[in-house]
Amino acid sequence: MELLPAAQDTSSCPRHALPMARYEEVSVYGYEEFMQAVEQHSGKTIFAYFSGSKDAEGKSWCPDCVQAEPVVREGLKHVGEGCVFIYCQVGEKPYWKEPNNDFRKKLKLTAVPTLLKYGTPQKLVESECLQANLVEMLFSED
Repeated sequence: MELLPAAQDTSSCPRHALPMARYEEVSVYGYEEFMQAVEQHSGKTIFAYFSGSKDAEGKSWCPDCVQAEPVVREGLKHVGEGCVFIYCQVGEKPYWKEPNNDFRKKLKLTAVPTLLKYGTPQKLVESECLQANLVEMLFSED
């Protein structure tokens, strides 16, 4: 079996080829990168997942974030066509704990993990991100 290079257009591939993702994922670090990603995708439905930053081994300092990520990833199967999913690392724990950090002041985040539909009041915080039914509902609502 021949593997296709990642950048190759697979729109004319036979049925057994893997489908293209229905949504676009963007990974960012910090508030500034998050806002740039939001600006670049204005006009689209944006979902954002905020997590404690990961170390060199890919593990977050936030244990709830580590537990919630697979639930959120599974929920992405319910995201509508053309949506954008932004995975945002909020920074190291001391920065996150500062009451005046940009995430707390400007986005009104109170905890990580937080999953939200940008520009709406819809959001899941901490243990709510571990509940597959809530995650699925957030991703599938119009």
